Amino acid sequence: MYLSHFSLNAKPFQISADPKFFWLGEKHAEALATFQYGLQENKGILLLTGDVGTGKTAVINTLLTKMADNVIAVMIPDPGLDPLDLYHVLANEFKIHETPRNKGEFLKHLKPYLYKTYRQGKTILLIIDEAQNVSNELLEEIRLLSNIELAETKLFNIFIVGQNEFNSILAENRNRAFEQRISIRYHLDPLTDSETHEYITHRLQIAGSAKEIFSPRAINDIHFFSNGFPRLINAICDLALLTGYSSGQYHIDEKVIKECAQELKLSGKSEDTEKEKEIKIISSPQNYILSKN
Repeated sequence: MYLSHFSLNAKPFQISADPKFFWLGEKHAEALATFQYGLQENKGILLLTGDVGTGKTAVINTLLTKMADNVIAVMIPDPGLDPLDLYHVLANEFKIHETPRNKGEFLKHLKPYLYKTYRQGKTILLIIDEAQNVSNELLEEIRLLSNIELAETKLFNIFIVGQNEFNSILAENRNRAFEQRISIRYHLDPLTDSETHEYITHRLQIAGSAKEIFSPRAINDIHFFSNGFPRLINAICDLALLTGYSSGQYHIDEKVIKECAQELKLSGKSEDTEKEKEIKIISSPQNYILSKN
């Protein structure tokens, strides 16, 4: 709706993690470089944590676009699986066995496959997203998979991505063995005030903007109400652009941002719950429907 009004060629603040708009700020660039190194050096289990909406999925998607051709990646976006379900998914993705009936049958086909891909100069990467939802049973199975290795190298790289509470899960005594297997870990913090400015400017430029749309005070308020969480920054900015279009404004000031924050029920307090941060926006030409997960 507002694209032509603001001379944009794409929506700059979509909630979905589009790699085209990925902003390589210091934190995200460092996280991406860290995991590219871990994958290149076959470091085994890699861990990325961060609060809701800090850009973890954006890092994953960008990593996938930058991987070398010799990397075979399997993504598990929903970790609510039992071990046999995981074996079925991996067997299907690796095309090593149609439906293994048990763990022994799966491993019988997996090990030769891993040895063969290693000899061919290929790297295996398993990505587990939303790891805070993984059961302890599945976590142990993932750890055991990481034990498949040669004397000189790992054969199976596992990229674990989870919210902050996953660190509490790892701290449990029963998961101590898994935690000790993690070779590289990185934690994503929210953006600072200056990073929020750079983030918004970057996304507008990618969308085709050649002028300043948000005033400096508006951006300061966006940072305050979002607490520096990219997902919330997107939510506020997208609604602000729609509001500006509806009222015929070409420049978004702090008054518009305060109105949007009120609509989104954002107080700007750091103690806002994760449910308040997980605002899902469904837009249509007629209305904006706000719901909380």
